[in-house]
Amino acid sequence: MKNVDDLIANASELADRGLSKGEIADELNVSRETASWLVDRAGGDTDTSTASAGSGDGATADIHVDWSAIGRDSARLSYAGEAMADLLSKVDDDVDLTIGVEKAGVPLATVVARALDTDLGAYAPAKHQWEEGDIADHGGGFSRNFAGIRDRECYVVDDIVTSGTTMAETITAIREQGGEPVGCCVLVDKKGRKEIEGVPLYSLINVVRVDRED
Repeated sequence: MKNVDDLIANASELADRGLSKGEIADELNVSRETASWLVDRAGGDTDTSTASAGSGDGATADIHVDWSAIGRDSARLSYAGEAMADLLSKVDDDVDLTIGVEKAGVPLATVVARALDTDLGAYAPAKHQWEEGDIADHGGGFSRNFAGIRDRECYVVDDIVTSGTTMAETITAIREQGGEPVGCCVLVDKKGRKEIEGVPLYSLINVVRVDRED
């Protein structure tokens, strides 16, 4: 995808397939608000007062990250996951559980878990059910097909941090299960944050937006 028009077309296609706006945000690696804006634009809404993938007066900027060149190749995905594991390996040698945030975080977490010799868990965030309104109206949950928390320390792995809401939700859910995240890791951090909910955040790439006034 090269521009906003491509994103709008892709958002329209995903919406036609029945994906929620939260799932579309996940697929396109944009915020929920940007996903909503893209879907509205695809439907012919020209109101630019809502979140925009572009920039300018009256718009809220977002950054689209396309890491499909990594995701579509198992070798590249393994290299990226091993690099993330290397970042986390300096945190705590006693951790024996890695939680992947569905969907895209789970393949990366699988590589991390193998590299660090930990069990693997999976968390489905509330945003997958989100359409409009308060995200708190929806609930996420852990998959029973993977390892349970069982009061253990763990790592949390996802692909992108946009606002940090999903990562914060995952951390809260882990703590409610009696676990304690000791480190989070992503491919790309759009916000340049050092921690979320008191948990250190590590990323392979930090994105820093520079706004200039000429």
